[in-house]
Amino acid sequence: MTREISESHPLLRLFRGMTESTFMTELGIGDPRLVGYVANLLARFVPSQTIWRIRDDQGRRLTEVTAMVAEAESASNTAHRRDCHRHVGDFTLFWTGVYPEALSGFQAADSPDHLINYQVQGKKSYYVASTLDDDDQALVLRRLSDQFELCAFGLSRVRREWEKIANDSMGDSMHRGIVA
Repeated sequence: MTREISESHPLLRLFRGMTESTFMTELGIGDPRLVGYVANLLARFVPSQTIWRIRDDQGRRLTEVTAMVAEAESASNTAHRRDCHRHVGDFTLFWTGVYPEALSGFQAADSPDHLINYQVQGKKSYYVASTLDDDDQALVLRRLSDQFELCAFGLSRVRREWEKIANDSMGDSMHRGIVA
């Protein structure tokens, strides 16, 4: 089950503001449910244990997309299958959008994910999750599947914004003599 972050959490408010601004001004996406989902994804993935939350039946953490998909496909109940596919979509969107430079490590020649295209798998996993969901979340998951590349690009722009804020803050601190 995916843990949602409180709407009043400062980190979610920061990510929501940056995501809303970036998605609307740079991508022309004004869908509050999609933008809210992406902002929540960023806030949920701040604690790294959330990124690596899918486990096998022995409780071992799954770190490869291929293993996560296998866990989803072998799940005996629909809710777990949907949750695993949704997580694969979230995982691949996060890494392709926010930290694409990490993909070479995940897809090294000795990795089971070597031949996996994270964008293709993310789109597929969001689509499958959308077919297993019977609430309004299914529409957001379907949209994430349809617009995966655009959302990944949007996340790269959100990262650029938070890095700019961090750099501006560091510059202000240095200017005031706080940082030596």
